[in-house]
Amino acid sequence: MYQVIGTRASRAFRVLWLLEEMGQPYDHVAVAPRSKEALEANPSGKIPALRDGDEVLTDSTAIMTYLADKHGQFTHPAGTIARARQDALTHQILDDVDAVLWTAARHSFILPEEHRVPQVKEPLKWEYARNLERLSAGLQGRSFLMGEEMLVPDILLAHCLLWAGKAGFPEPDAVLAEYVARLTGREAFARAAALP
Repeated sequence: MYQVIGTRASRAFRVLWLLEEMGQPYDHVAVAPRSKEALEANPSGKIPALRDGDEVLTDSTAIMTYLADKHGQFTHPAGTIARARQDALTHQILDDVDAVLWTAARHSFILPEEHRVPQVKEPLKWEYARNLERLSAGLQGRSFLMGEEMLVPDILLAHCLLWAGKAGFPEPDAVLAEYVARLTGREAFARAAALP
């Protein structure tokens, strides 16, 4: 059985949601970054981590990709053009959305106070809104980012959009708002969201 290390109110939620979508059994160790359990799994203390037998994997996107490949769900097969496009989209979301949100978080409460630059948050909000326009345009007429099948990048983007809302970033347009509502209305999302 898998073990997911990390509180639900973190990027660990992405892994928990995917496992719920897949119907795979797992044990959830709901701990904060740099906790004893987090440090045992990852010397940096960052979460999430995934134990699969004796192996430990880190980074939410790497974990989701591993699980999707291993179980042949929520992904296109490796070595295909569709997978290359999926990976490009995953990296676009990481670069254009996740990294922007993470930078804002670092300058809000993560970095030591003397190293924070609170003024950086306004340009980041502008960049975020601009980047969402491209993602929204690509979503037009589709249920999910790549068509009618939910894939790893959908979990990644939906989680980022929820994170952005809590962080005071601009609201998504109607296309992305409907998209998030569709994804968060799924039973697997509700099960993951109900975890401690």
